[in-house]
Amino acid sequence: MPRYIGVMSGTSLDGLDIALIEQEQHTTLLATHYLPMPDDLRAVLLSLCSPGPDELARSAVAEQQWAHLAAQGIHALLLEQNLKPGDIRAIGSHGQTVRHEPARGFTIQIGNPALLTELTSISVVADFRRRDVAAGGQGAPLVPAFHDALFSDGKSRQAILNVGGFSNLSLLDPQLPVHGFDSGPGNVLLDAWINRHQGLSYDRNGDWAASGQVSDALLSELLSDPFFTTQGPKSTGRELFNLPWLDQHLGQLPTMAPADVQATLLEMTAQSIVAALTKAQQGTQKLLVCGGGAHNLTLMKRLAELLPGCIVSSTGDYGVPADWVEAMAFAWLAHCCLEGIPSNRPSVTGAKGLRVLGAIYPA
Repeated sequence: MPRYIGVMSGTSLDGLDIALIEQEQHTTLLATHYLPMPDDLRAVLLSLCSPGPDELARSAVAEQQWAHLAAQGIHALLLEQNLKPGDIRAIGSHGQTVRHEPARGFTIQIGNPALLTELTSISVVADFRRRDVAAGGQGAPLVPAFHDALFSDGKSRQAILNVGGFSNLSLLDPQLPVHGFDSGPGNVLLDAWINRHQGLSYDRNGDWAASGQVSDALLSELLSDPFFTTQGPKSTGRELFNLPWLDQHLGQLPTMAPADVQATLLEMTAQSIVAALTKAQQGTQKLLVCGGGAHNLTLMKRLAELLPGCIVSSTGDYGVPADWVEAMAFAWLAHCCLEGIPSNRPSVTGAKGLRVLGAIYPA
C-alpha cells in the first residue's frame, strides 16, 4: 500500500508535525513525529512575516535550515518505523508560510523542497497554495477537501474546526459541496500576549485566560474589524492579526490587567468562530476540533456553551488525533498531486475551477 509523509509547520511556529499515512481508499495514520522549532529559526521565520532588511537572503538561509530540520525529523520517523526512503512514495511538505496576501495575488511558503528531496532521497511535493491563488482563489484553507474525505458520514451536518495560529472551518453538509474559510485568529494572539507578559509560548489549557475577566469594551473593539463581517471565500494571517493590531485597539481603551486581555482574546476567538459557523451553516450537529486549540480546555468549554444543541468534541474522539490532522492532510495532498486528482475546492477558496495542487521534486 502506498505510504506518504506529511510535514506541517503552521502559523504558530511551535514546531514541525510529521505524519506517516497509508493511502488507498481511506487514509490511515501509521506513525507520527514532532520536532520543536529551534528558537533562533523561529525568530527568523517570525521576522520574515513582516518587512525587513535583506529579506531574500534571510529567507533563503531560513528555508535551508527548515529543510534540514524537516529531514532530521523524517529520518527519525523512518528509523522508528524500520522503513527506508524507498518505502515512501512521497513527502507532502507544506513549508512555512511567511506571507499570505491573496488579494495582491500571492502567497509564500518557504521550505526548499529541492534540498529536502536531496536530504531524504524521497520525492517531495510542495508549493500547494500558489496554484489555487493563480486560479483566482485564496489558496486557503486547503484542508476542507481532506476533512470531507476523512470525516463526512453522508448523514449529519458537521463542521471541522482547525485551531492553529488561525482558525478555519470546514462545513460538511450531505446535501451541499464542502465549504470552508478562515474565521479569524486561533492561538496567534493568545500565544503572543502570554509570551509578552509571562515569557511562555502558549497558555496551557487556557488557564491564564480563565483567570481573567472578559472586557466587553475590548471585545466589541476587536470584533469590529471588517474581516469578521466579510463573507467567504476568505483567508487571513499575521499580515492582519498581530500584536501591533492588538496594541492599536488597546490604545483606544483604559489600561486593563493582562489576564483580562487574555480572557478577552479567547472570547474573541470563540465568538468569531461561532458567529461564522452559525451564519454559514445553520443546524450544525457536530463540531469536531483539531489543531493545538483542541487542547485549550477553556476554549473548548466556551465553544460548547456558545453552541447548545451541537456536540463539540476533539477529532481524537472520532479516531483521528487532533494534533496530526493537518500533517495527514498534506500527505494526502501529495497523493492527490501524484495521482492527478484536483484537491482544491472552488466552493472554499473561490478559485475559477478545480486544480491539481503542488509542484513535484522527484527523488
